[in-house]
Formats: sequence, C-alpha cells, structure tokens
Amino acid sequence: MNKLARYIIIATGLAIVVFLLWYFINIVAFILVSAVLSLIGKPIVDLLIRIRIRQWHLPRSLAAAAALIVLWALFLLFFRVMIPLVISQINELNTVNVPNLIENFKDPIDKIDRFIQNYLPASVQDFSFHDFFVERISTVINVEIVTRIFSSTANLIGNVVIATFSISFITFFFMKDEGLFFEGVTMLFPEKYEQNIKRALTSINKLLRRYFIGIVFQSTAIMILDTIGFMIVGISFQTALVIGLFCGILNVIPYVGPIIGALLGIVIGVATNLNLDFSTGIIPLMIYMGIVFIIVKLIDDFFFQPFIFSNSVYAHPLEIFIVLLIAGSLGGVLGMLLAIPGYTIIRVFAKEFLNNFRVVQKLTQKI
Repeated sequence: MNKLARYIIIATGLAIVVFLLWYFINIVAFILVSAVLSLIGKPIVDLLIRIRIRQWHLPRSLAAAAALIVLWALFLLFFRVMIPLVISQINELNTVNVPNLIENFKDPIDKIDRFIQNYLPASVQDFSFHDFFVERISTVINVEIVTRIFSSTANLIGNVVIATFSISFITFFFMKDEGLFFEGVTMLFPEKYEQNIKRALTSINKLLRRYFIGIVFQSTAIMILDTIGFMIVGISFQTALVIGLFCGILNVIPYVGPIIGALLGIVIGVATNLNLDFSTGIIPLMIYMGIVFIIVKLIDDFFFQPFIFSNSVYAHPLEIFIVLLIAGSLGGVLGMLLAIPGYTIIRVFAKEFLNNFRVVQKLTQKI
C-alpha cells in the first residue's frame, strides 16, 4: 500500500471518529465528566483502601461507592445552600426599577454621550450610550432568561435524572476498575504503540488530577475571599455570598472570567443598595467593591494561578497565556475552558511520539 492510500485511509478514519464523537456528543460529555470526577475521587478511594482493621481492608468496589457518595453529597450540600440564595437574589433583582437605577448614573452617562458627539466620527454619532447602558442593565437584571431555562420543568428534571444516573454509573466503574478508562483509550491505537499510550495516559492522569483539584480549591478560595471582602464593605451576607459564588464560578474562565464577575458583582451590589445616596453611598460602595476585586485578583494572580496553571501542568505562564488566546479565538469561552486540559493532553502525546523535535523537547522538558 502506497503512502497516499495510507494517508487517505487515516484521514477517512479520523473523519469518521470525529463524526461519531459529534453525533454522540451527550454520551461523550457523560464520559468526560465521569473521567474528571474519577480523577477528583481517586484520592478518596486510595485513602479508604489504605485504612486497615487488622487484616481486613475495604474492597475497592465499596471504596469507589463511598467516594461517589462523598462527591455527590458535597455537590448536593453546595446546591442545597446556594440555590435558595441565588433564587432569592434573582427575585430581589427582579424588583429593581431599572430607570431609577440608570438615573443615578445620569451625569457620567451624559458626559460619555457628549464625548461621542464631539470627538467621534459622524458615522457613530447616532450611537447613544444611555440607550446601550439601559439595554445591557435590563438584560442583566431581567430574570426572563432564567424563566425560559426553567419553563419546561418536566424536560429539565428528566435530563438531570438521566445525566446524574449515567455519570454516577460511569464514574463508579472508572474508580472501581482503575485502568478501565485507560484500556478503552488504548484500544483505539495500534498495538505497537501500547506502551507509549500507557505512559502518556499515566502522565495525563497525574497532571489533570492536580489541575482539576487545584481549580476546585481556587474557585472555593475566591468565593470565600470575595464574600468576606464584600461583607466588610457593607454588602449583606446573602448578597455577598451570591456575588462571591458567581465570581468563583466565572473565575474558571481564565483572564476574561474575573472581569465579567467583577462587572456583574458591582451591578448586583449597586442594584441591591439603591436606597443609598448616589454621591455619598453608591459611589463609595462601587469603589470599595472594586478594591475588593483587585485585592482578590492579586491574591489569585500571585498565589493561586502560579500553583494551578503552572505548577500543576508544568507549563510557563506565558505559554499558558498564548494558548488561552488561541483557544479563545477559535472556540470562545468554551475554548478557553478546555484550553489548558486540552493543551496538557497534546503536550503529553507530543512528548511520546514527537520528541525528536526541539520545540517539543523544550515545551515538554518538565513533564
């Protein structure tokens, strides 16, 4: 068989694999989520197995079941505490009078509109920052989008039940049979590459487990720091906790997420304190909240991110930044979320199969 025919067969095979992954995207998503949960739950399984009472120790199947129960218990506890707070905050935001909120910012908005009229080209002088600001604030505060999400309750519950059962079932066996996921991936490659694939998967397992555990720690720490900081500047506990929750979740999106979280948090903080005077209450509140965001961001940049993004996957911060820019350009927010895990997987496989290239040797020397 000549090289051209071989390349055609390989390209056709890859195209079929990509199509099947797209067609069964829900199942693929369940498997990937289960793989991540199994990475997070594996330390719990290992800890339970190491516990011995004389000659008896917990079987791996029971340890996997216990670890799965612990993971779901933590998720349920989190949602049990947070969901009522979020719903209460949404209901409170729904009562906000948007025109009154905009009126508080009338002077700076008018200055921006005058600047547009005086200094920008004639082609954009019909743009009204006031109208744009009203539209955006209304979008943020309006809970219509939340209503649409929960409009089909039966369909939502059905999907959640199916997803929960499927992910739990798959995660249990990934933790019980430690090499099950690895064996499934190994079977996709020719037998002569089996040892390379096993080494790559072992390295990926170690790096991604450190990364995802670090992400959980980072988001939780940011939520706690933001909540404490907002309470100090005068935000009520419930509102501060909801803002901290949003900031912790959005911080998972590198670089862009913290900015979105800060803007959203300031809007919520101002909208829930409209009883304050604008010059002596709202403006200082916005400044104090901005200071809290900056302090927490600095803590994240100098302490959390170097540990998670650099040390956990052994990549230079500049390297990570460039990868995130490329992923954001190609796939938007979703691309940025998947950028670091995806890049880690590519680096590990490149080290196994393309290590004769100098650039690969440089990028993978710490793995």
